[in-house]
Amino acid sequence: MKKNNFVSVGKIINFHGVHGEAKLGYSKNREDFLAHLKEVYVFIDNEYKLLEIVRIRFTPKCGIIKFKNIDSLNDILVYKNCLLFVTEDTAREFLEEDEFLIDELVGLDVFDGETKVGSVVGVSNNGASDLLSVKNLDKKICLVPFVKAIVLSVDIKERKIQINNLEGLLS
Repeated sequence: MKKNNFVSVGKIINFHGVHGEAKLGYSKNREDFLAHLKEVYVFIDNEYKLLEIVRIRFTPKCGIIKFKNIDSLNDILVYKNCLLFVTEDTAREFLEEDEFLIDELVGLDVFDGETKVGSVVGVSNNGASDLLSVKNLDKKICLVPFVKAIVLSVDIKERKIQINNLEGLLS
């Protein structure tokens, strides 16, 4: 059986009310993905524990999530500040054609034409777009917007990203 890798999808940031609901923090524009989930894993006591989702709704600031058999304030408080995960396979089911898991991008070499200009060391989001943290050949970290005008192609198999290296982007 294939070992599952887990991908973080959110964090229980607090309780909501007294009937076992929780406030869920998550990345922007992920409501559709989260709304389709039937279950998640919570990492607690050094293990991944399966939680079945009863319902989830969204406010302007967070998600409100209810799990099966968690029906009181005390039941949900043990999970406060815990990260929620799905399996990598589940996460892949919801990826669009031009979306990637962060783990797939970190470590890829970055090229401008035939010239290697750095490698990806991280991915973040500034609210407008995802940003690749690229360590250039001078060992300096530069933020590269993950937009089609700059990131021309991503080849996971060849482990390379082709960019349009605009003047000053990687300096």
